[in-house]
Amino acid sequence: MLAFLALLATLFAALRGWHRLRYFLHLFQLEGYKPAEYRQWLSAHTAQIFRRSHVVALVLVSVGFAWANVSWLLALVLVGWCVAFASSKLYLSARPKKPLKYTARMKRLAATSGVLALLPVVAGVVIGWGAGWPGLLPYYLAGLLLADFGGPLWVLGAALLMKPVETSIQNGFKRQARATLQRRTDLTVLGITGSYGKTSVKFIVAEILKQRYNVLATPGSYNTPMGICLVVNTMLKPEHQMLILEMGIRHPGDMRELCEIAQPQVGIVSNIGIAHLETMGSQENIAHEKGTMLAYLPTDGVMVLNEDDAHVAGMDARAPGRQAWRVSVEGAADAAITARDIRYGPEGARFIVRDETGTEHPFRTKLLGKHNVQNILLGIAVGRALGLRLRQIAHAVQRIEPVAHRLALRQEGPLTVIDDAFNSNPTGAKNAVEILGQFKGTRAIVTPGMVELGERHYAENFALGQHIARHADLAVLVGEQQTAPIQAGLREAAYPDDQIKIFNSLFDARDYVNTHLPPGSVVLYENDLPDQYAE
Repeated sequence: MLAFLALLATLFAALRGWHRLRYFLHLFQLEGYKPAEYRQWLSAHTAQIFRRSHVVALVLVSVGFAWANVSWLLALVLVGWCVAFASSKLYLSARPKKPLKYTARMKRLAATSGVLALLPVVAGVVIGWGAGWPGLLPYYLAGLLLADFGGPLWVLGAALLMKPVETSIQNGFKRQARATLQRRTDLTVLGITGSYGKTSVKFIVAEILKQRYNVLATPGSYNTPMGICLVVNTMLKPEHQMLILEMGIRHPGDMRELCEIAQPQVGIVSNIGIAHLETMGSQENIAHEKGTMLAYLPTDGVMVLNEDDAHVAGMDARAPGRQAWRVSVEGAADAAITARDIRYGPEGARFIVRDETGTEHPFRTKLLGKHNVQNILLGIAVGRALGLRLRQIAHAVQRIEPVAHRLALRQEGPLTVIDDAFNSNPTGAKNAVEILGQFKGTRAIVTPGMVELGERHYAENFALGQHIARHADLAVLVGEQQTAPIQAGLREAAYPDDQIKIFNSLFDARDYVNTHLPPGSVVLYENDLPDQYAE
């Protein structure tokens, strides 16, 4: 009987332990394989990680130790395992928004984590071996429970143990990418950075340059060192003439690492916002880090700057003597490329562009929002710097499709959807809400608010709530705690309580919108936080 119970406990432990370990492996991946960010998440979610059922199970194991020779108490220990297993709902979620990817790195991390998880089981058997059967059983059970209980720690330990291995592998990829680019003297590398809109600018520039050149642009948001290495090492072909790289930063020193892999000849800076304040500290620090890209430009390099952003306008000082192209939607006097008469509608935007020669030409785009007009101007400046005519560029701009989840307009049955779910920031969120306000019909916003704003988190989300109150008829919020500042902002603006709906997940919020809004309504999805922010 005891042997059967031990086998049953082992099966429970193996199944639950794997699901729990996989959950924390997924979180580690979502945090960018960064131990510091992962530890911060663990610290903020201690109660969620170690639930009361774990404590109950540990107490029952302790009782089993005290009465190791009484079989019914050992059975009670197994009941503790059942209690722990019953709490596995969190780790058995079938609807992650961004599933775990079993990359080569993740497989190495998972294998190492699994070995670490087995250590307390082995220790339990070794310690209890002298007690003989059935005295060995409680030690074995304790080892199984500790293997499960320490799931988040095994992942962290495995990451630290594997760091030298991963560093060596990554350095190999970097050397390969650098060697490839050094051989390609015929290739022009364009680097794009900014707090917001990098991916949109990248696809705009790519579409414009395709008028004359064979272009390779990094797919999606491949803006990390390994993302850039992957593109250079596996996607770059001899026929490519232009390589467009999105360069993202989260920590001091990130831009230097990127530029030492791929030195750009053309540097584009879209804006400096307050994203990543938690890791960068201030906008000034963010501006300095992103401006590092310009310092890597060769003496004949070209920089394209958003003149309307005070932090960007003076960045030419980082690369004196390089050719600078400035763009403005505000009519800045020293801007080479400007836009006027901007008009928006359900079909997109129309505006007039004036270039450095004084030539003007009408432009049409399917993209929504003033910030997208700004992004297009950056692309126009790149095209002009590389020899394209304004008329050619206008044809390309008209073909540009919205980037997925960045103010993309689509129809979902009887509802019009404005999908701005990729990543929210104060400027972009304000623009998106104002665009929502221009539509007719019932206007709803679905949002969890904004994150990574440091000490400005509350103030910026509070302001977003007030802005929503002026432009939306229904506020559907995701996460009671996460959206508390938005709720406060809405109520400060005297927004009716019956027009505020709060849900624990995006799935529930979407179900509500799809079943309760009348036909002809417009829904703005503003931001979609990854799984580690779930409440």
